[in-house]
Amino acid sequence: MKRHDRLPGFRDFFPDPVPHPDLARMAERLHLFSSWRKVVTRYGFREYDGPPLETLELYKAKSGAEIVHQLYHFEDKGSREVALRAEMTPTLARMIAAHARNYKKPIKWFSIPQCWRFETTQRGRKREHYQWNMDIVGEPGIVAEVELLTAVATFFKRLGVGPDIVGIRVNSRKVLDVAITKAGVPRDKFEKVCVVVDKLDKIGAEAVKCMLTEDLALPSQTADVILQCLQASSVDDLAKAVGLSQSDPAIAELKTLFELCTAYGVGDYLDFDASVVRGLAYYTGVVFEAFDRKGELRAICGGGRYDRLAELYGGEKCQIPFCGFGFGDCVVVELLKDYGLMPDASPSVDVVVAPFDATMQPHALKVAASLRKDGLSVDAALT
Repeated sequence: MKRHDRLPGFRDFFPDPVPHPDLARMAERLHLFSSWRKVVTRYGFREYDGPPLETLELYKAKSGAEIVHQLYHFEDKGSREVALRAEMTPTLARMIAAHARNYKKPIKWFSIPQCWRFETTQRGRKREHYQWNMDIVGEPGIVAEVELLTAVATFFKRLGVGPDIVGIRVNSRKVLDVAITKAGVPRDKFEKVCVVVDKLDKIGAEAVKCMLTEDLALPSQTADVILQCLQASSVDDLAKAVGLSQSDPAIAELKTLFELCTAYGVGDYLDFDASVVRGLAYYTGVVFEAFDRKGELRAICGGGRYDRLAELYGGEKCQIPFCGFGFGDCVVVELLKDYGLMPDASPSVDVVVAPFDATMQPHALKVAASLRKDGLSVDAALT
């Protein structure tokens, strides 16, 4: 690489004017961050942050050893295995596990950290990105998920992205757990099954069945039962496929979620989708993903309930209800540009003050200072 070349998968954010239309604009990033912050302010969340460098073990505890090849990791000068922040959830769980007793529940926090992952770059995916996170800690009821889903929909509404452009797929891992168990899947294969079925949208039913029967050595009949459940078109159909009554707590919870989101005025953004499983095994309840209805982009955001997460960092004494989501900046910027919804958010000044010549410079600076004191934005010409 030439010394002035940017590393692949990373971005420079230029102030306007941008030297090339394919380069990232700082004004767009500021507009996005401002919109996120305005939403969380309405919902009463408080901002937190953490270090961009964490122990490698922090990420392995949540996602397993296989996550290592996706991380920028190294041994620091203290001989510690560390990694650049890949996501914010492990940091949040670590913070909560250590200090939860000092906070009144529920805890409602948000963050907009920069994260790094060594991944194949493509449209909407870089090796660094910013991610809007909202999390609710200490609330076991479905109202927490409703609040988060509504916040996501409120953000879309704020930017003019209607339910005809994006949707939010919703499912329940509680019901999936019942389905997989009833299909005869051993508990030691549950996590691997979740990882496989999470690929349904990308590789199709036949490929998923092949992976279940060949890679995981499950009987063909078991794979068919799992696929039947994943293809249920409604909560009622899912209950029937799994063999649960309409009054079962997991089914009732899903129905309540849709009812409350409708009452909140965002029900038109939500779609039930039994194939949404969020591959990681630590999810324990409702899971969801926002997507573009044209199907041209990867998931816009994703999240759900993960009540056992804090236990990974604080042991059984840290059995604290968690739910939250992560919303990356790369995909939504692509979406907004596709629909012409990214406004011209270039910063501007109210007044330009320029001296007639060098002898007038002190007077020009005095005028500029006076105008700034009155709250105006002033560009004072330097020559």
